[in-house]
Amino acid sequence: MSEKNKMQHQSKMSKPNGLSGSIKTFIVNVPKNYIAKAGNILGGLVYLLDARHRRIVRRNLKFTHPQWSENHIRKLNFRIFQNMGMTILEICQMAFFSKKDILRKVRIKEEKNLLNTIKSPQGVIMISAHIGNWEMCSLFLSCYMQKSVVVVAQNQPVFIEWIIHKLRTSTGNTIISKKGAMIKLVRTLRKGKMIGLLIDQGTSRREGVDVTFFGRNTYATHAASLLAARYNCPVLPVYCIREPDAKLTVVVEPALKLHKTADVRADLQTNTQIMTNSVEKIVSLYPEQWFWFHKRWKRHYPELYPEDLARRQRRRDKRKARDKKTIRNGV
Repeated sequence: MSEKNKMQHQSKMSKPNGLSGSIKTFIVNVPKNYIAKAGNILGGLVYLLDARHRRIVRRNLKFTHPQWSENHIRKLNFRIFQNMGMTILEICQMAFFSKKDILRKVRIKEEKNLLNTIKSPQGVIMISAHIGNWEMCSLFLSCYMQKSVVVVAQNQPVFIEWIIHKLRTSTGNTIISKKGAMIKLVRTLRKGKMIGLLIDQGTSRREGVDVTFFGRNTYATHAASLLAARYNCPVLPVYCIREPDAKLTVVVEPALKLHKTADVRADLQTNTQIMTNSVEKIVSLYPEQWFWFHKRWKRHYPELYPEDLARRQRRRDKRKARDKKTIRNGV
């Protein structure tokens, strides 16, 4: 190949990379206020179209805050959808971020609480919630500390799982499935490393303990309490919230003061309640940023979501009918 042909070949090969790099640079540098405006529009459209989740959010808000007026609840419901729209667009943008981009675009408050705690030789348990942009929280922490965090996550549909797993591990974090996670978490803490747990979702009675959340009974996972008691690990609440200027801030609260007595079961319930109180506090400060789409109180107050219970029963009936048909055809 002549020198001229080599140059032409190299020029052709470099064009896609250059174009790809330009697109990436453009997406990374889209201003926060643009993301916020587009997210508000997206969330507003979903609010108009998604009657089911609009109903769940409204009932959750009315159930936990009966003193609020219908007008206030309706406005807050709309803002919750807008926040979700912003979070979705932020996550799309985050897929193009480098570690430097994350550190440049996210602020941190009370970092002294983090720096003091990570010195613990026993490992650290960081608890968080689905508030603000929760996906950014573990990414920022691993970049800021230059350490990997082992994060427990619930499995998603295959296509979404592939995309979100790639994002979650882009800064060196390890993601493990909720199913069978305890053994891996134990190994991580024994090595003096950090784990991250989202503790605000509901769970079954077998996997949790009774707590009150916004004055209402529910179950909460006791995993963090169990691990903290067994391995004497500090528990650090960390949340990623969105400020009025639309920028993200990771808020690090002081390590929780947990109970440790001879009554292990009582400690488990008490400490899980302490952690739940931390979540309730941050949600009270930023109610429009929490994921109110959860049917958080369904096990104690199933009447709160009658349409969803009816839908689930119809699915069970259809499954039973299919099973009976399969048995008859087999016979």
